[in-house]
Amino acid sequence: MPGVLITTEVLRDLRGTHEHLLKAAGYDVRFPAKTALPTEEDVLEAAQGFVAIIAGSEPYTDRVLANLPSLRVISRNGVGYDQVDVPAATRRGIAVTITPEGNHQAVAEHTMALLLAVTRSVVSNAIDARQGNWRRRSIFIPLRGKTLGIVGLGRIGRSVAVRAAAFGMHLVATESYPDFEFVAKYGIELVDFDTLLARSDCVTLHTPITADTRELINARSLMRMKPGSVLINTARGGLVNEKDLLAALTSGHLAGAGLDVLAVEPPPANHPLVALDNVIVSPHLAALDAQAVEDMATGAAQNILDIFAQKWSIAGLLNPEVQAAWNR
Repeated sequence: MPGVLITTEVLRDLRGTHEHLLKAAGYDVRFPAKTALPTEEDVLEAAQGFVAIIAGSEPYTDRVLANLPSLRVISRNGVGYDQVDVPAATRRGIAVTITPEGNHQAVAEHTMALLLAVTRSVVSNAIDARQGNWRRRSIFIPLRGKTLGIVGLGRIGRSVAVRAAAFGMHLVATESYPDFEFVAKYGIELVDFDTLLARSDCVTLHTPITADTRELINARSLMRMKPGSVLINTARGGLVNEKDLLAALTSGHLAGAGLDVLAVEPPPANHPLVALDNVIVSPHLAALDAQAVEDMATGAAQNILDIFAQKWSIAGLLNPEVQAAWNR
């Protein structure tokens, strides 16, 4: 019986549609002995003999793929795939898929939660109240009438725009391939990146990490942001130069930041950004509401079934060119 390995930690105790689909199709569904697989050696130890993997954020490098001869499908449980060497997978005839429809609304809701938490000092005031310090020391930053700069108008960026518009925010965005009908409907002004930084009271990142976007937020771009503005990142930690962000926050140039992602996860002890009062950090969980988790898992399982059934018209297939060399 062919085996499918599920490495996504949050699915370990979720016996949902995804598992039923795979078992009904005749697959043996397993979980790794370890709850996390942060290294190449961990992946190599756990993934031997499996034909498909519902993958988390563990590394699938060329070395790993070279030593998993049975593997035919890497089905990412989510939309990020920076830990997968897609060209190496393609060379080895391994299909790589993502679940683009599964989590965009969950991430958008978390983006707004971070934005509200930072601008209204939710965490620090809650801690004060719990400690018996009943004081109203904060003057909040209102969202109504403020300008939100959205870097990337893909599914998540558009979902954020809908929610921010409901708060009465003005919207500007940068996007290489915009949906002009959506842009017109929500009154979004398309601008270049520097203009977005200069005009936005809050900037939120929703772009993939590439050679062009790595450390997109750095000393130069931070200084172009408005004094007293806020940065939100629910995309990828590598989009931000954390040393430069720390300097902008401690100097007072930025009022605050909300981060669901960091350059190194989990962060080292005493990470300086985590310790700042004007920064709210959540542990890369923006996509993990109950509905999104089930939707992503079901989509990831269905992608595996579709690939083995030679159905190649999958919205989340990253390397369709693998079809020519792929055999069941």
